Amino acid sequence: MKQKLVVIGNGMAGMRTVEALIESAPDLYDIIVFGAEPYGNYNRILLTPVLYGEKRIDDIMIHDFAWYRKHHITLHCGPGKTVVDVDRSRRRVIAKDGTEASYDRLLIATGSLPLILPIPGRDTDGVMSFREIADVETMIAKSRSKRHAIVLGGGLLGLEAANGLKQRGMHVTVINRADHLLNRQLDNEAGDLLKAQLESKGLHFKLGCTIENIISQGGHIAEVELSDGSILPADLLIMATGIRPNIALAKTIGLDCEQGIVVDDTMQTSDPTIYSVGECVQHRGELFGLVAPVYEQAKVCARQLSHRNDSRYQSLLPAARLKVTGIDLFSAGDFNGGEHCEQIVFKDPALHIYKKLVIKNRRIAGIVLYGDTVDSAWYLDCLKNRTDISPYRDCLIFGRPLPIAA
Repeated sequence: MKQKLVVIGNGMAGMRTVEALIESAPDLYDIIVFGAEPYGNYNRILLTPVLYGEKRIDDIMIHDFAWYRKHHITLHCGPGKTVVDVDRSRRRVIAKDGTEASYDRLLIATGSLPLILPIPGRDTDGVMSFREIADVETMIAKSRSKRHAIVLGGGLLGLEAANGLKQRGMHVTVINRADHLLNRQLDNEAGDLLKAQLESKGLHFKLGCTIENIISQGGHIAEVELSDGSILPADLLIMATGIRPNIALAKTIGLDCEQGIVVDDTMQTSDPTIYSVGECVQHRGELFGLVAPVYEQAKVCARQLSHRNDSRYQSLLPAARLKVTGIDLFSAGDFNGGEHCEQIVFKDPALHIYKKLVIKNRRIAGIVLYGDTVDSAWYLDCLKNRTDISPYRDCLIFGRPLPIAA
């Protein structure tokens, strides 16, 4: 008889694991998936094009309902199918509406939750996060009748939300506590370039401050009061201030948790029958919020579930390849530099191009590319492999050196 695999979480991490498992061991498990949203598995990264109307919900589906049927996967999805308990002694999963399923192996892929800062008035109508299809539908509905949108957070998610709402016709102001945008991915100069380019598209910014109070009128948000004393009109407030691992269920059922669900190099939790992948996990003290490491976890987990024990997860070098409102960005390593570091910089303001390489001990230590990321993969290889760049130091900023003709 087939073993039973139950997956808690119908998002990109869990379903990437299932996809890889089907490819490597298609007849090993009967698979049951529980998801809290009433959809198949969709690409969360593409919610922004849905927001501004370039794509429809159907366009961002990775696995539609027909895919689950084709692979004989039982999908329980919707709010009532949210898993609320796991009886580890009986190996049974229990959903909110009472649906149960037994398992031989359990995969927890509950992802992350948006951070909602404890600002007075945060429960007011019109204050929301940007994380799910339902959030996008609410934002689209609000944009039809509302004028002023505030986005708290100058990271990737905040800027994408701001751009989407601007294209919906709203007047959008982004508020960021740091003094430049994408402060975790860009240095000050690249952040300032990004701000100027986005301002030219009609976005507004308040940097170096945050929201101290949310003012309502008739139960709906009307204004926000900032830490610099200014007050801005607000019909909609999007909090895009980060994420935290969704570990409530794992803690309830007694798995080892710190900031995330603690997993070993095989993606196994403290219970040998339970695995976990994605933004909910913590591996060797590290948390995850980018697609590349999550997909690598899925690959390792699938091999373990298919009894191929030759695969171990190793943390990837943090690197961010981003496209913000059509602008290509890349960063990796220690791009701010420090003692005993030197910098090679190229700027072309007319073409909105900025490149910076941080060099330490004849090796690339950090990279920032703005507007031109063609050579990002080569630079990253040099960084990972600790390549001595001395032979082409003088032309390094222009990318991979061309071979010399015989």
